[in-house]
Amino acid sequence: MVHPFATQERVLALLLLASLAPAQDVAPGVVHVDPVIRGYADLCYTTYTAAGDGAAKLEAAVRAFAERPERATLDAARKAWIAARVAYSRTETFRFCGGPIDDVEPLLNAWPVDEVYIDCVPGLAATGIVHDVAHFPRINEHVLTYANERGGETNVSVGWHAIEFLLWGQDQDPNGPGDRSPDDFVDGKKPHADRRRQYLVATTRLLCRQLGELAAAWAPDADNHRRRFERDPDALRQALTGALVFTAFELGGERLAVAYETKNQEQEHSCFSDTSCSDLVQNQIGLVAVLTGELDGARIAPGLLTAVERADAASAANVRSALAVATSAIAAIPQPFDQAFLGDDTAPGRRAILAAIEALEHVAEALTFAGHALGYELPLRPGN
Repeated sequence: MVHPFATQERVLALLLLASLAPAQDVAPGVVHVDPVIRGYADLCYTTYTAAGDGAAKLEAAVRAFAERPERATLDAARKAWIAARVAYSRTETFRFCGGPIDDVEPLLNAWPVDEVYIDCVPGLAATGIVHDVAHFPRINEHVLTYANERGGETNVSVGWHAIEFLLWGQDQDPNGPGDRSPDDFVDGKKPHADRRRQYLVATTRLLCRQLGELAAAWAPDADNHRRRFERDPDALRQALTGALVFTAFELGGERLAVAYETKNQEQEHSCFSDTSCSDLVQNQIGLVAVLTGELDGARIAPGLLTAVERADAASAANVRSALAVATSAIAAIPQPFDQAFLGDDTAPGRRAILAAIEALEHVAEALTFAGHALGYELPLRPGN
C-alpha cells in the first residue's frame, strides 16, 4: 500500500459504498444493525486497515535500513514512521470503550519512555536491553513483549515510541528532533550494533502484526469483535463513552494538561521526533470522524451524533459547534510542542495550549449532555 493519505481514497470508497447500499428486508434469523453502529464499525475497520498499511511500509523501510544502515535509509525509515503515525493517530478515539485496542494499547503506544531501559544515552554508555546480554541473550518479539513495562510503566520496550527512540535517539535540540547517527547500527562502529538492529526490526514487526490483528477484529462478515459489538444493545453507549473519555481524560488531560502543568519534555507524546503537534491534530480528526461521520471534508458514515440528533437536535448541534472550536484551537498550537509549553502563562505557546485544553473541556461537557439526551451517564475517566 501507499502513504496513509494516499489510502484515503480507498477508505472513502469503502465507507461510501456501505452508506449507499440499498436497504434490505431483514430475513428471519438475521440481526438488524443500526446504521450508526455499522458506520462506527466500518470506520474502525478502514482506519485500522490504513494504519496497518502504513505500518507495513514502515516495516519495509526499517528492514532496508537494518540491511544497509546509512543516512539515506535512516531518513527513509523516519519518514515512514511519521507517515504511519498519521494514520494510527486517527484510530485513538476507539479506545476506552471495551474494544480490542484497550488490551493491546500498552504494547502499541505506551509513553513516556525511559530511554535507558531500551538503550544507552549520552553519559550512560552501557545501559538498556540492547546492552544487557546477560538478562536478554536474545532479542525477539516475545522477549520484548515480556519486558514491556516490567518494573515500572515508563519501562517501555515496544510500540511506536520505542521505535521512535531507536530511529531518532534522545531529543537534545530545542529547535528540532533527535538526530541519532546511523553509525549506531553499523557493526564495528558502535557496541552491540547488531542487537540494536535486531531490536528495531523485532519491535516494528510486532507493531505491524498487532495493527493487522486490530483491523481483523473489526472486519465485516467474520466471527470477531465487530460481530459481537454490532449485536450488543449497549454498543452506542460504549462508543460514546470512548469518545468522551478520550476527549476529557486522554487528549485534553494526559496529552495537553499534564505537559502544560509540568513543562516536562518527557510528557510530550512523540518527543524524540518532535511530531506531537501532528499527533494532536490527527487525534482530533479521528474524534470528529467518529462523532460526525466527516473525514477530510467528506461525509463517510452516519456518525454517532446522528443517534443524538434523533433524541435532541440541540445537543448534537452543541457538540458539533464545540468540535469546530477545538479543532481550530489544536491546529493553532505552535511547533515544536516541547517549546510551546515553556515560558510564563502569557507566552503564545502556552496560551494556545490552554485554549485547546479549554476547548476540549467544552467538547466533553457537550458530549456529557448528549449522553443525557440518550439516557446515559457517561464517565469522564477510564474505569468509572
